[in-house]
Amino acid sequence: MRVLIYNIHKCVGGVDRRYDLSRVVDVINHYQPDVALLQEVVRHSVVASNSLQADTLAEAMGLSHRIWIPNVRPSEARGYGNAIFSRWPILDTENIDLTVGPKKRRSALYAKVRTQVSSAADGQPHTRTVHFFNLHLGLSGIERKMQLRKLLASDRLAHLSATSCVLVAGDMNDVWGSLGRQVMKPAGFRGTQRKPKTFPAYAPVRPLDSVYVRGALRIESLTPSRLALARQASDHLPLIAEVSEL
Repeated sequence: MRVLIYNIHKCVGGVDRRYDLSRVVDVINHYQPDVALLQEVVRHSVVASNSLQADTLAEAMGLSHRIWIPNVRPSEARGYGNAIFSRWPILDTENIDLTVGPKKRRSALYAKVRTQVSSAADGQPHTRTVHFFNLHLGLSGIERKMQLRKLLASDRLAHLSATSCVLVAGDMNDVWGSLGRQVMKPAGFRGTQRKPKTFPAYAPVRPLDSVYVRGALRIESLTPSRLALARQASDHLPLIAEVSEL
């Protein structure tokens, strides 16, 4: 199963500050993901003010099953939030509030998906229910830890067994690449030893975006996009995770 994680910066280039949805779509389609976890998806695109950007993206990517929830300025036309796009039907969803005090609104978008995941043992596809959590964490270190702990304590995640297939990913603003060691590993999640650098896209020096799994899932590889177009399309590079069944 290929999962793409991408802060699309509202489809505004990180260097030229130009809105261009087609650049983002071309980057995503190059990798043909089964599931795409996107952050900073706006309510309406600049060129199609009457349609949801998530719907436009879904049609362009060929991933017809999707859920989008705004968490920043949610009632405004330019509100933005997290989105999950899937090749397979989304069976259940919920938006989990991770906001801390007076800080900017943040949330984790949950989706339950019945997927096809290849086994690392025999290479054959197996049908698995996977619980996806797509998040965009805050800008301060203590805020990020508090938000992750709120997620871990939420009903959606806390009630899942240790053997359930869970994938937590997104823009964690993990400047020092330490959230895995400090918060996720003690909760039974596994990441990758190497933390790919994704920000800023034109010359990445920070591993802001991350992926963690639990249960019968394994991250076979995790790489940032090396496309020249990806350095222009957003201020983050997307991460491409190849995930298999243990």
